[in-house]
Amino acid sequence: MKVTRQTKPTGTGPKEWFTGSVYIDPIAEPTDGHGLSASSVHFTPGARTAWHTHPKGQTIFVVEGVGLAQRRGGSIEVIRPGDRVFFEPGEEHWHGAAPDRFMVHIAMLEVDEQGNAASWLEHVDEQEYARAALER
Repeated sequence: MKVTRQTKPTGTGPKEWFTGSVYIDPIAEPTDGHGLSASSVHFTPGARTAWHTHPKGQTIFVVEGVGLAQRRGGSIEVIRPGDRVFFEPGEEHWHGAAPDRFMVHIAMLEVDEQGNAASWLEHVDEQEYARAALER
């Protein structure tokens, strides 16, 4: 058994990867022989990821609030506490908070053999997001 004390401060989501204010707390980090990465991600209303993919897929588990998630070409899904969303390896997608609600999720994934967790693409533009907000 190994207990790791939380000593890292809450980080802010990089502007290259997120629109709006996003705060990240690490839960698990890849170590020798273990590729698991997990984070608690706090999205302020309207905040969201850019389009992105994960080489080995990703699961998010909504803890609090109301969010939105979409795979490229798919419908926008409203996600709520207790919902789990799995994104297939290489599947282009985004996720974030509803326009008027905070959303917190736990993001879980495995890094690939080179240590890559994600490939980041273009931002979800305001028109795309506005459509998503209307569809909910």
